[in-house]
Amino acid sequence: MIGAHTDSPCLRIKPISNKQGEGFIQVGVETYGGGLWHTWFDRDLSIAGRAMVKNAKGDVVPKLIKIERPILRIPTLAIHLQRQDDFSFNKETQLFPIAGLVSAELNRQSKAEEEPSTEESNTAFEPLKSLTERHHPYLVQTIATEAGVTPSDIVDFEMLLYDTQKACIGGLNEELIYSARLDNLEMSYCSAVALVNAVQSPSALDGESSIRLISLFDDEEIGSMTAQGAHSNHLPALVRRLSILPSAAGFSPDSDNSYDTMFREAELGTAYEQTVASSFLISADMAHSVNPNYAGKYEADHRPEMNKGPVLKVNANSKYATNSPGIVLLQEIARRRSVPLQMFVIRNDSSCGSTIGPMLSAAMGTRTLDLGNPQMSMHSIRETGGVYDVDHAIRLFEGFFEHFSELESKIFVD
Repeated sequence: MIGAHTDSPCLRIKPISNKQGEGFIQVGVETYGGGLWHTWFDRDLSIAGRAMVKNAKGDVVPKLIKIERPILRIPTLAIHLQRQDDFSFNKETQLFPIAGLVSAELNRQSKAEEEPSTEESNTAFEPLKSLTERHHPYLVQTIATEAGVTPSDIVDFEMLLYDTQKACIGGLNEELIYSARLDNLEMSYCSAVALVNAVQSPSALDGESSIRLISLFDDEEIGSMTAQGAHSNHLPALVRRLSILPSAAGFSPDSDNSYDTMFREAELGTAYEQTVASSFLISADMAHSVNPNYAGKYEADHRPEMNKGPVLKVNANSKYATNSPGIVLLQEIARRRSVPLQMFVIRNDSSCGSTIGPMLSAAMGTRTLDLGNPQMSMHSIRETGGVYDVDHAIRLFEGFFEHFSELESKIFVD
């Protein structure tokens, strides 16, 4: 199994976001996760997310929304108006994006009022204020246009801010990736591609006794304590259901042998426990590359570099789930696939982050290893990674899927 997460730190529109200040339209936002929020200033921002829309049948259905054009911006204060060595700000009062000018919105509204309205007035009791009261009407109109409905058809929405600048390849030799959300879409992408590649051949699963699986979770950046997070029962429940499937090399459901039937029924009682005990999970989450401008922040002998392979994360206090048997397994797989590996340990005088690895390992009792491709500027709105590490991770994950069943039986743990 490979587990990863799909979320990244960002700003989310508040349930009541309608704000104005000094002639500007502003949008109230709240922080999601532990972002480097100063990097969100002076960027061309837009919104994406989910709108709950009422259809022609009266049912409320979700629609994915992405506004492609920049509509929001968080402006910094000119240096002439403040003199400070460190860029500090209040996240509650100074992190509100501007969406335009009040005067421009008034002109738009006056023109709209001249046109006859086609929507029927609704005076029925509503427990909450309407969306156009809680949010700027033109923001709701923009979302409705993208969804292909009228504003009155939108019941509610969850919208996140994102940087409209596209990802690109950079560096003198085009060896770097400049992009938002490398943590952790890069590892999600690598695991998905590797799974597809590992089953492409018609004979890929011939004689395979294991199930090849990836699980991509949400909400890792806020602790995973949600129904769609790694702390939920999602993966254990899925593995429990899969564990009772007959193995391709084992019991035949067409067998008339009564002994086979009795043996199968006895096995089912402990199928889950046997499955998790013989399984292995790679927790794939981006790692820290050494930053040459802050080299002193890294442990002297553990300074991963970009484009030199995935990083095995080790922590004596189990912030990561990596241990020696897992290192032995991954090292052999990497050897067969000619994939370089690196190792990372945090300094003793620094705090250590964590991943979904330890929580899933504890919940399931499954052997687990934490790794990830190295990157700089983690949790910035614009991160930096290595081009060649994408291929390194894909080849390593392909090897994991293809060689695990063979190697697993050769690594003993007392």
